[in-house]
Amino acid sequence: MEKERGFEIAKGFEDKGINLPIRKTKYSAGYDIEAAEDTIIPSFKKGVAPTLIKTGLKAYMKEDEYLMLCNRSSNPKKKGLVMANSVGIIDKDYYGNPDNDGHFMFSFFNIKDEDVVIKKGEAIGQAIFQKYLTIDNDQAEGERIGGFGSTSK
Repeated sequence: MEKERGFEIAKGFEDKGINLPIRKTKYSAGYDIEAAEDTIIPSFKKGVAPTLIKTGLKAYMKEDEYLMLCNRSSNPKKKGLVMANSVGIIDKDYYGNPDNDGHFMFSFFNIKDEDVVIKKGEAIGQAIFQKYLTIDNDQAEGERIGGFGSTSK
């Protein structure tokens, strides 16, 4: 069977007990993503960078697809967690890149007054595979040369 889309354990996380994402119900759009390790997300203070939560995962997909990372709907109210980038986009060519093997993470701010502790194996967000369209005269030929934040370099 040819691989079309899915998740794999990223390099460096093979022996960390990472669970591959699953959908919890028949009509769920998203695959539940868990934290790869315990992480403390400090209460928001002006000038503080968002906290990256490791997943230990990478994703492969078809040429005209991307992976959308979304917050859990309960995170803002229950835990005070909002995604720093609102929605994460993982491109097909992020998979297996030389910088980090395509390991994707969630970027959170904590809007509560106290620190939030995320435990390894706790669901932190969801991932949804999507198709995308290109315009008639699209000429994109660039190739990814790195990992997180490398597209504009």
